[in-house]
Amino acid sequence: MAYTVTPWEVSGDIDYARLIKDFGTSPLSDVLLKRIEKLAGGLHHMLRRKIFFSHRDLDILLRKHEQGNTFALYTGRGPSGNTHIGHLVPWLFTKWLQDRFGAELYFQITNDEKFFIKDLSLEETTRLAYENALDVIALGFDPEKTHIFIDTEYAKTLYGIAAQVARRVTFSQAKAVFGFSNETNLGLAFWPAMQAAPCFLPSVLKKRKVPVLIPAAIDQDPYWRISRDVAPRLGYEKPAAIHCVFLPPLQGAGGKMSASEAESAVFTTDSAAEVKRKILKYAFSGGQATVEEHRKLGGNPDVDVAYQWLRFFEEDDSVLAQLYKDYRSGALLTGELKMLLIRKLTGFLEDHQRERERARKRLDEFLLRD
Repeated sequence: MAYTVTPWEVSGDIDYARLIKDFGTSPLSDVLLKRIEKLAGGLHHMLRRKIFFSHRDLDILLRKHEQGNTFALYTGRGPSGNTHIGHLVPWLFTKWLQDRFGAELYFQITNDEKFFIKDLSLEETTRLAYENALDVIALGFDPEKTHIFIDTEYAKTLYGIAAQVARRVTFSQAKAVFGFSNETNLGLAFWPAMQAAPCFLPSVLKKRKVPVLIPAAIDQDPYWRISRDVAPRLGYEKPAAIHCVFLPPLQGAGGKMSASEAESAVFTTDSAAEVKRKILKYAFSGGQATVEEHRKLGGNPDVDVAYQWLRFFEEDDSVLAQLYKDYRSGALLTGELKMLLIRKLTGFLEDHQRERERARKRLDEFLLRD
């Protein structure tokens, strides 16, 4: 079945094994997971469940860490709307990495990119950048080790690095990687150099080579191909990456949830009533047409959105395994499964929204400005 995965579009029923081959990444092997477990003192549930499933040079980065070379983390957000829970997936994992490895995080908010590709003013993408930053801070990142920057407000520093990258990438290469055409605006054609800049920012600021690990959804991988290609020519380490799958939209029709499609997603600012309404009304069911049929035949948790979301947000493996068994057997009904997800998300969002409001007074602890 056809699917599309680019930095700007994700659609269709994605074959992640095929995507590894298409993108030329490496699967996250059990051997590598055991190595992470040894170094980190445990495994995040998203690693155990292969929600993070692919990487570039993670083995090399871990070897350098074992040799005493600290690494930095880099991830980010394109502010085209409010933050939804799908955006939180790599951020929650990044928080775990920071806690376990003591790594500094450089978090890029790309208000310029969204201005280039969306029908939004630069003022609006900048406003959204500050709103999205609150969601990052609310997750509990260490302010001493977390540096958030908005592209247009940190441009003096970023542009110098981006210029070095841009000089070493031809437009032919950029077209091949990103599919640019004669209709592509000039800002977007240059912008991959800005996305590459944070890969080398820690080395510039520390005045030494700093290995970088990028936790992100796999649709962002094309940017790291450019970054990795130019790194040796700039005298920097090639950035390593670890990729996650997409949290499916509520409708469960493949692809990923979208900030521009409100009914496909649960947002971090949604009320408890709105979370309940969306899940009960829109979450695709893997159950049978009637209660009687479901009790007899059971449901399919592999396509049921409520169960799929719980794979991301229920940390207890034994709880998740029991839900799978009960839903498959018919002992657990679709409505009951949805209510379990509703309780899980509303509890999480109650805490998150409280911390999000507190974050408004803490922005200066985290923001990098020129």
